[in-house]
Amino acid sequence: MRIRTKLAAAAGLAVAAATGIAVAALAAPAAQEQAAPQEQVLLAHGSDHLPSTTATDWVTYADHVVVVEAVSETAIMPDQEELDRGEGIIGRTVTLAVDEVLWSREGAAQAAPETWEFSALGWHFRDGDVDGAVEMGLDGFPRVEVGHRYVMAIRWEEAVCTAGGDSLPAMWRGLGEGSEIPFDGGTLGNGESEGTVQDAAAFATDQNAHVDVGVEEILVGEGADELVAALEDAKPDEAALSEVQALTAANSCE
Repeated sequence: MRIRTKLAAAAGLAVAAATGIAVAALAAPAAQEQAAPQEQVLLAHGSDHLPSTTATDWVTYADHVVVVEAVSETAIMPDQEELDRGEGIIGRTVTLAVDEVLWSREGAAQAAPETWEFSALGWHFRDGDVDGAVEMGLDGFPRVEVGHRYVMAIRWEEAVCTAGGDSLPAMWRGLGEGSEIPFDGGTLGNGESEGTVQDAAAFATDQNAHVDVGVEEILVGEGADELVAALEDAKPDEAALSEVQALTAANSCE
């Protein structure tokens, strides 16, 4: 059994830029301290890359909606500064195999990938104990673990170069919390989320999970056909998309 433990994190955290986490002191509940050791999952908070909750969000900002399986993962070791400090983040890249493309935007600039090297949160270590590092995830997001399947709304983003000299390479990205849904057994809401395995039926009755009424909440327990129907019925917000496209053009590396 895993223990979900919240930790403080810098605002605006994205999975692709996990090194911005500010870790707070971790303390397990007193009753758990006396029990047998249990695996923990530290949950950070972060802001969405783009609106990601509703079917309208998906058809506005995503290029494709795909079913993926996490097939392997690679740890990214911390830099020397973190090792010298004795505290830091071990990153993680997860190889996703795209099993099926459920929906695509008309005129999408890039075809959906066959595989995707997905940047995910890995582990947090402290007191120099790299071997005893604790798993990390984002609050409300799947951690994306090997052996599980997910539905993801993804978009291709060109390289970004800002006036301040910051840059990002071109890459596939998700939209945010609402655009990554557990999909084990072909059922929305069934599978890994926040580093623990959840049952779709249990999720449907969990009042704490319904902060946003979005794709996952509405379609929990349903399959791919119901999701595709919802996306086909949704209308994109053209004005919102134009704003994003204008910002992208302004920060283009070309």
